[in-house]
Amino acid sequence: MRLIVLGPQGCGKGTQAKLINKEMGIPHISTGDIFRANMEQGTELGKIAKEYVNKGQLVPLDITVKIVKDRIEQPDCEENGFCLDGFPRNREQAEALDKITDIDRVILIELPREELIKRLSIRRDCKDCAHITRLDWLINGKCEKCGGQVFQREDATEEAIQKRLEIYDTQTAPLIDFYKNKGILQTIQGQDKVEDTFALTKAALKDNCQNFNK
Repeated sequence: MRLIVLGPQGCGKGTQAKLINKEMGIPHISTGDIFRANMEQGTELGKIAKEYVNKGQLVPLDITVKIVKDRIEQPDCEENGFCLDGFPRNREQAEALDKITDIDRVILIELPREELIKRLSIRRDCKDCAHITRLDWLINGKCEKCGGQVFQREDATEEAIQKRLEIYDTQTAPLIDFYKNKGILQTIQGQDKVEDTFALTKAALKDNCQNFNK
């Protein structure tokens, strides 16, 4: 299955993509991760992307698409499909993606704005294992997964959160109609508990993949 998980910051799309990977074996492709991997490995595309990143500039669309294309053409994706998280972010990227692959299903996770702001403001990242957590999940103020120190990202202030959500509204939200018109959009309501949201995700996908009919 070739899948996109779509939704605003704080909706939990990255977590759902990881659970899809764990249960279905579908590769989770985070564009942030594959950018870092290419830059760390010193690939030709990574070197080009790094020049823009080091200047604080956006990586051009053609380079981004080539990096995504290279990843989805790897054997694991050829065999099991993929789950894109963080791409596409706008109509232009979606149209470019259409030229290199077909998408079977788009899962949109919706949440009320006030809940998104709450989630993003209490989000913390672990310095040791990179696990994304929340203040109310910590154990003795430390990462519940590995016991490491956690920190708040610079873009997690209330002002930064509002700006990020405004960017989503203007750039990414139009993708909802783009994929709805293709007949492949499935909308679910994000729940407070990860497992409850995943149950809805599974229900939305089970008609497309026998691995979810469990």
